[in-house]
Amino acid sequence: MGLWYHVAEPNSYLVITGAGIEKVSIRKKSFIYPFQKVSKISITPFDFSMALQAMTIEKLKFSLPAVFTIGPADNQEALEKYAVLLTGESDGRPTASASKGAVPVAAAAGRNHVQDIVKGIIEGETRSIVSTMTMEELFRERKVFKDKVIQQVQSELDQFGLCIYNANVKELQDTPGSEYFTLLSRKAHEGALNQAKVDVADARMRGEVGEAEKQGKTKQEVAKIHAATAVLETERKGEKASADAKLTNKEIQIEQELNLARINAKRAAERRDVELNTDVETKRAAMELERLRATTVTQAKIQKESAQQKADAELYAQEKKAEGKKYSEQADAEAAAFRLLKDADANFTAKEREAEAKFITAKRAAEADFFKREREAQAALITQQREAEGLQAMAKAYGELANVLGGPQGLMQYLMLQNNTYERLANANANAIKGLQPKINVWNTGSSGGDGAMADPTAPIRNLFQSLPPLLSTIHDQTGMAPPSWLAQMPQDKGYGGKALEGRNGDLGSNGA
Repeated sequence: MGLWYHVAEPNSYLVITGAGIEKVSIRKKSFIYPFQKVSKISITPFDFSMALQAMTIEKLKFSLPAVFTIGPADNQEALEKYAVLLTGESDGRPTASASKGAVPVAAAAGRNHVQDIVKGIIEGETRSIVSTMTMEELFRERKVFKDKVIQQVQSELDQFGLCIYNANVKELQDTPGSEYFTLLSRKAHEGALNQAKVDVADARMRGEVGEAEKQGKTKQEVAKIHAATAVLETERKGEKASADAKLTNKEIQIEQELNLARINAKRAAERRDVELNTDVETKRAAMELERLRATTVTQAKIQKESAQQKADAELYAQEKKAEGKKYSEQADAEAAAFRLLKDADANFTAKEREAEAKFITAKRAAEADFFKREREAQAALITQQREAEGLQAMAKAYGELANVLGGPQGLMQYLMLQNNTYERLANANANAIKGLQPKINVWNTGSSGGDGAMADPTAPIRNLFQSLPPLLSTIHDQTGMAPPSWLAQMPQDKGYGGKALEGRNGDLGSNGA
């Protein structure tokens, strides 16, 4: 006995018991004193692979492959539980203790009983959870199921100091003799294929509708561009007409101003001339003022005033005439421009409304035709489906009825009775011979049996002669032809009492009713 110093590997711990330790001591490194024992435990996780046979709440059996990675939890309390409850052998034998300072780690073979315990816990908890769920919930809530399993199993493993590091639930599988998942997969595949066909048809329909809408919008935009172009052309023409009118007005104004300037200049020149003449005349008149004051000066003033008034009147008349012409031409130009603008607006509005009406009519007609064709196709499809279902159900019912009635012959007789086929056949046959009124003659030539008949050698000749009267009578009744008189004489009373033919043996015929 001595003092030893032990150090655990990175994935293991030292478990020390003995003197000075109440229960167990879990350490990474420590001195081992006399009267103490030390062993090592590994905390390396280990895997559990199992194929669990379980049953859902719907009583459906299935196989659940799963892999769990479990190991001791790396904390003091969990390691103490694991060391106390799960270390050592399943029969109670302790693990190997320290020998001269060497402490082996518990071998993997020593974990068999641990794996059995963990496997039993996992199977029990998993079955208890699966028994409360449906198959659809297992498919739809795979993560929820996995979390429930981990939570329930972990709550049970906590008492052993174990921890679930990972749980991998694989795809559910059929048990031997069951094809549930195979049929479910086939159903999903067929459903996805049918949905893909529906999606392709829907995408094709959307593409065609979208193409038609784009073409319609293209035509609308082109019509709008043409209309806008026509409006702009009309506006430009109006602006041009307005500019031309302004130019004409400006030219008229300039021309008027020039005329006024010419007239003013002329009048100024005339006034200047008159003034100069007046000055001359005034000076001249000053010299002869006294002599000509009474006559010449007065006449000159009157002429001057008359000429001035006449010139002013002519100037005023020309101004008014120019202004009237100006206003008249300006009003005509504005009226023409206004009429052109209104005509262009009315034409554009009419064409726009006509284009919109045609587009809306074509669109509504196309939509109505499409809706009608779609409804007709749906109605035809539903009718054919219902007829097929009815024929299938009728065929199935007739098959079961044929089995009950003993075969196809019994079924045919039953249907003929049910549909009154025999009665209709009898009526048809009766109607076919109705009103024929045939004539039927029945005669009896006597018995040819008995011992006496066989012994009579003349019986064949007698029978022959007995059959002639009724034969000739039948021919006469049916065809109206009488036999020659040398052969036989027809009886008058339809009787064959021996008066018509006589033979050696007496009466040869008898009338049978």
